[in-house]
Amino acid sequence: MKSSTIITLSVVGLLVIFLFWGCNGYNGLVKQDEVVKNAWNNVQSDYQRRADLIPNLVNTVKGEANFEQTTLQNVIEARSKATQMKVDPENLTPEKIKEFQAAQGQLSQALGRLLMITENYPNLKANEAFRNLQTQLEGTENRIKVARNDFNAAVKDYNVKVRSFPMNLLAGAFGFSQKEGFTAEQGSEKAPEVKFE
Repeated sequence: MKSSTIITLSVVGLLVIFLFWGCNGYNGLVKQDEVVKNAWNNVQSDYQRRADLIPNLVNTVKGEANFEQTTLQNVIEARSKATQMKVDPENLTPEKIKEFQAAQGQLSQALGRLLMITENYPNLKANEAFRNLQTQLEGTENRIKVARNDFNAAVKDYNVKVRSFPMNLLAGAFGFSQKEGFTAEQGSEKAPEVKFE
């Protein structure tokens, strides 16, 4: 065999290997990106479930004649802001995730205040509908935590793939960049102060 034929076959072989590696690498990045998007959709779904429960909770609490209206209004306003904040899975920038997290955090604080104040209303605490809604909200909060953890795990796997050599070369060429997951809210490292008055 001639040396030019051997060189040509070697070059063609290397191109085929490189093309095969490139296609597999690109498809792997696309798959990992879709896993992150799906995990994000699950996070939003669980937050939506919480938002859907809130009107029923508020209406149940309104039945208690002396209940603090400002607390109810704060919950309604926080829910409105949280449900208006949508983040497209195609645009998961750190800024958008922080905005989403802040809106959801405000709703969590308003709900926490509402549930804390209900302790002063024995008739409300005895209301079966209220207790059921409170249980559903607690379960939903757990679901949100699991969904956020799953999202963070998907982001970690994706980021490892995007940053690993030689995939980082392919990722950069095709516009795949690192993503950011959920982080703790500011001030959450401090234990809450409990006061009994």
